[in-house]
Amino acid sequence: MTTPPALLIAGHGTRDDAGAEAFRDFVRELGRRHPGLPVAGGFIELSPPPLGEAVTELVEQGVRRFAAVPLMLVSAGHAKGDIPAALAREKERHPGISYTYGRPLGPHPALLSVLERRLDEALGGTDRSEATVLLVGRGSTDPDANAEVFKAARLLWEGRGYAGVETAFVSLAAPDVPSGLDRCAALGAKRVVVLPYFLFTGILPDRVRQQTEDWAAAHPEIDVRSADVIGPEPELLDLVMERYEEAVKGDLRMNCDSCVYRIALPGFADKVGLPQQPHFHPDDDDHHHGHGHHHHGGHSHSHAH
Repeated sequence: MTTPPALLIAGHGTRDDAGAEAFRDFVRELGRRHPGLPVAGGFIELSPPPLGEAVTELVEQGVRRFAAVPLMLVSAGHAKGDIPAALAREKERHPGISYTYGRPLGPHPALLSVLERRLDEALGGTDRSEATVLLVGRGSTDPDANAEVFKAARLLWEGRGYAGVETAFVSLAAPDVPSGLDRCAALGAKRVVVLPYFLFTGILPDRVRQQTEDWAAAHPEIDVRSADVIGPEPELLDLVMERYEEAVKGDLRMNCDSCVYRIALPGFADKVGLPQQPHFHPDDDDHHHGHGHHHHGGHSHSHAH
């Protein structure tokens, strides 16, 4: 019987130690759940271990084929450019290895179920129909990635009985958290639950919570609550394996219709056909930079290498 391809988990990286450890715990748990499958995980930036180290770990176990799954909710520059570029480098460093590349996680129905649970925890039994949800994504310079967060918000609204679901971003994209809360108030919300669209704790989810608390203090007439991040739930563990199976079978349903590297979108025409090149997220530091130097590389849509 042929050995199945190994599973390589690619994480974003964070300067928050608890967030990085949550990722490493998650990778270890996947390994425990699937004892016959070599599993390793690494980060694109900011925290150890780097992705290259995870590939080396697999190669030293005798792995020649693996499927890489990005542990990311939306397909922004990291999933489209950085991870493929990093994997291409690893292929040069380790001649003879081959890999397939899976798609990001969201907005899968299993994740929407976890988000719904987080909202229920924050509401503590109060009526959903009186609650407006503000879903807060990471934010990106990639319009397609930002649109994915709006799609998740709409899917979360459908059929669940909330008064409404609005969308905001904590970094790189408008509206920001205070503007999103202003919008909820302008729409007449009396109770708002701010729901971070993040897998694990980190600097940015902490910032969402802090900005929410600051806004709430200035608006005592509105009941404002913070929900928790998704976390290492069974649904997330199962979904990663679903993405792994898709990658192994070559069943990759990437949505490339609104990708800036393929289609000339207004204001982004210069990105069509750009080569892949690594970039970084300035807001993952705990301070702000100007974003003029932020260049996302292009990406390949052939996902088996």
